[in-house]
Amino acid sequence: MRLALLALLARGPAHGYELKLELEKLLGAAYPQPNVGQIYVTLGRLEKSGLIEGEEIAQSSRPNKKTYRLTDAGREAVAAWFEETSDEPRVRDEFFMKLALAADSGLADRLTLINKQRRQYLNSMRELSRLSATEDRDNRIAQLLIEGAMLHLQADLDWLERCQEELE
Repeated sequence: MRLALLALLARGPAHGYELKLELEKLLGAAYPQPNVGQIYVTLGRLEKSGLIEGEEIAQSSRPNKKTYRLTDAGREAVAAWFEETSDEPRVRDEFFMKLALAADSGLADRLTLINKQRRQYLNSMRELSRLSATEDRDNRIAQLLIEGAMLHLQADLDWLERCQEELE
């Protein structure tokens, strides 16, 4: 969340609720909706660390609002983030840990676990398909996010099939 907020602030100053709305608009309904409280806590931390600066803006009929802008250090942090590659192999997978330990624990059956997980993945795919149909077709970012999630789920389903073949 920190770096995403910094990236949004690279466009120009904004207050927390504006940042929440920008994230929701950009990523669409498939992405977990950011909590505005979490955004403000994160903004406070970013300000304390010197990556952003806040400025109170007086409003006549409402409480003052605080807008934030990137500092030079914040701009450098975002630029460095964009330079990094994402290398996240899923070798620490909670489901796989359950699968590995099921037989020895005597508390779960591996094939039952596989079938239950398969149903969960299929339900997730149905939900993503529904979201894709209702999401704004012009929001290519949101559509790509949904497509990527569905491709990951399909790979997970293929892997479950492989696990079942190996363990039967």
